[in-house]
Amino acid sequence: MFVLILFMVNTVISPLYMQLKKSLGQHFLKDESIIQRIVDELNKDPFTNLLEVGPGGGALTKKLIQVPGVHFKAVELDDDKIVYLKHTYPVLQDKIIAKSFLDIEPPFDEPFTVIGNFPYNISTQILFKILDWKDQVPVAIGMFQKEVAERAASKEGSKVYGVLSLLVQAFYEVEYLFDVGNQCFNPPPKVQSGVIRLRRRKDVLKVSSDKAFTMLVKTAFNQRRKTLRNAVKGLFTPEILQDAIFNKRAEALSVDDFAALTFKMNGQ
Repeated sequence: MFVLILFMVNTVISPLYMQLKKSLGQHFLKDESIIQRIVDELNKDPFTNLLEVGPGGGALTKKLIQVPGVHFKAVELDDDKIVYLKHTYPVLQDKIIAKSFLDIEPPFDEPFTVIGNFPYNISTQILFKILDWKDQVPVAIGMFQKEVAERAASKEGSKVYGVLSLLVQAFYEVEYLFDVGNQCFNPPPKVQSGVIRLRRRKDVLKVSSDKAFTMLVKTAFNQRRKTLRNAVKGLFTPEILQDAIFNKRAEALSVDDFAALTFKMNGQ
C-alpha cells in the first residue's frame, strides 16, 4: 500500500516503473511539494522550448506537459521508462529522445530551457554539456547532488570554490535555490541534493580566449594550496608574476580576476 500511495497516477502502475537501475543513477523524486517548487522556479523565466533530462517515472514531467504554449521534449536513456512514460502520458509519443543526454545534439533550433532531476553519476558532465550549448540555453534549472550544486554556485573564498565554479560562472549566474532531503526520493540516495538555477550572464565575460581561461583556471587549482605565483608560473613572464595578485591563492580570485589575467598570459 505504501508504494501505491507514492506512485499513484491515472492508470494502473506499470511494473516497469519500479525497475530502478543503479547503473543509471536512478532515484525518483516523490515529494509533491518539492516538485511544485521546482516548477514554480522554472516559471520565473519566460521560455517556449523546454527539454527535460531524465524524466524517469514522470514526477516532473506530469507538471511540465501541462505548461501552456510550450514545446516540450524529454531525453531518457532507459527503454523501460520510455515505455512507461508513453503509456502513462500519451502526449509524449513523439517527444522523447531515446539517448543519453551527453550524446544528443541540441533538440531545438531555437533557444531552449533545460530542466531535470539530473542523474548524480553524471552531474558534472551534465553541467559541461550545458556549457557546450551556452549560446542556445539561457536558463537551466534542476537537482544535483548537493556537493556538485554547491560547487557550481560557490564564490571565491569558499572551500568548495574551484574549477567547476569558475567554468560555469564564466557564462552563467548560478543561484542555489534550496536543499532536498534524501527522504524525498525512492529509493533514498546516500547523498543530499540541491536545486540550482543557471541564468546566462547578461554581460559577456571578456577573456583573451575560452581556451586560455580554461587552461589558467585548471592550472591554478591543480595546486590550489600554493600561491598563484607558484601554481601558474609557467603561463606568465617573470615580470608579470611580480604583480601582487599572484601572492594570493587561486580560491581568492573571482571569475573577473581570472578573466583579466588571461590577457597577460604568455602568447596572448
